[in-house]
Order: sequence, then structure tokens, then C-alpha cells
Amino acid sequence: MPKSRRAQIVVLTKTAKKTREHKTKYVEMVREAIDTNKRVYLFSYENMRSNHFKDVRLHFRGGNAKNNKMSDSDENDTSAEGRIFLGKNKLLQIALGRTPEDEYSDNLHRLSKNLSGSVGILCTNQSASDVEEYFATLAVEDFARAGATSPRAVVLTKEQVETHPVSMMEQFRKLGMPVEVKNGRVALIGGRENWEACKEGKELTVEQCKILVHMGVKLAMFKIGLVCRWEKEEGLVEEL
Repeated sequence: MPKSRRAQIVVLTKTAKKTREHKTKYVEMVREAIDTNKRVYLFSYENMRSNHFKDVRLHFRGGNAKNNKMSDSDENDTSAEGRIFLGKNKLLQIALGRTPEDEYSDNLHRLSKNLSGSVGILCTNQSASDVEEYFATLAVEDFARAGATSPRAVVLTKEQVETHPVSMMEQFRKLGMPVEVKNGRVALIGGRENWEACKEGKELTVEQCKILVHMGVKLAMFKIGLVCRWEKEEGLVEEL
């Protein structure tokens, strides 16, 4: 009888050592990016979507598209024009320094103190005007996810419902839509003209989000906002 993988013994000391080495390498990678770029931005983000964020990474990596994933696992890639780091706020704080005494470079501790929540840093050589113009116009609509707050009420019309095949009626019913088959088409029950799929200011359920996807209604907006900028030459931090 083959052995179960669950029965395998994991040596925790080896795991801990690997973790320490990885953390140390990550801090060094961040500091190398600071050394090779003229400025560092602290940014916050809303409604993170990996497919849209991939485009942001590529924009600041110049023509190097060897690794366009969201993770920072491309540790051997030092040829890119800019680097983005996010998701490891405590390690980023260590890399930048939390106080004037342990900061990696002048005034980087001022960025470090804001590293909490949905934030990240961008190290780049692109001009401040180009970077700030890029993010000022960055806004991409996407489908909302369960647990998000609906920014507006969505009322579906009978015309929107009728465009779907009859084969989807049972699926719509399971999601909570009041539908029936009428004259060979999917229709709202009782000849209703419309139906409210969600209310403004209310938390969206899994079922509501699936309905909105089927109807092509996008309520989320992927955005990145710049919080502040650090200039290496002057060592100054400017709030944005």
C-alpha cells in the first residue's frame, strides 16, 4: 500500500532556515532596487486584479517582460527599469528602515511608517511627471467580488434578461432571479418590466456577483493612488 503524503515528517528547522534566507534576500532585493533607481513611490490600491496589475508592472519594467506575474519571485532579474513590491509590508519596513537611526537612506523611514494595509512601493527612474500622469489616468472597470459594497443600485430590465438562452433559466433561479420561460424566452416572472439585482451601499453576495457577471455589469474600479514620493538626490519626501 503506498504511503500517504500526510504521514511524511517535515523538519521545521530546515523550513525556518529557508524562510529566514528568503526574507533576507527579499530585503536585499528591495534595497538593490532603491540603489538603482532615482525615486521611490508609496502607493495604495483598490479592487486589486492581477490581470490589470500585470500591465502596470510591465509599464515600469520597460521592454523586459520575462516575468509579469504579481509576485516578487523574480529575484534574479535586475535589468528592469523599475520594480514594484507589495504584499510584504513588514519586510518592506525593514528594507526601508522604521526610524531615522536604521533607515536605509535619508528620510525613507517616512515612507516606512505608511506601509500598512493595501499598499506597495514603486522604485523607478521614470520622471515624476510621467509616473504621476500615468497613475492619474489609471482606472479600469471590473466585476465586483462578493463582500464588496455596491456603489450603486442595479436594476435589470426584461430586455437584458431576454438576451440569455432558455438553458440558463435554472441557473438564474438558483442565483435568486425571479425568471420563467415565456414564448420560448427567459423572462421575469409575472411580466415584470425590471428587477433590482442589488441595492446601493449593501454588501454584495456571491449570488449577486454571479448575476452581475452574466449581465455584464461591472461595479468595481481597479485604481492605484500615489501616497508620497521619495527623491534619492535630495532625500526628500513629498506627500501627493
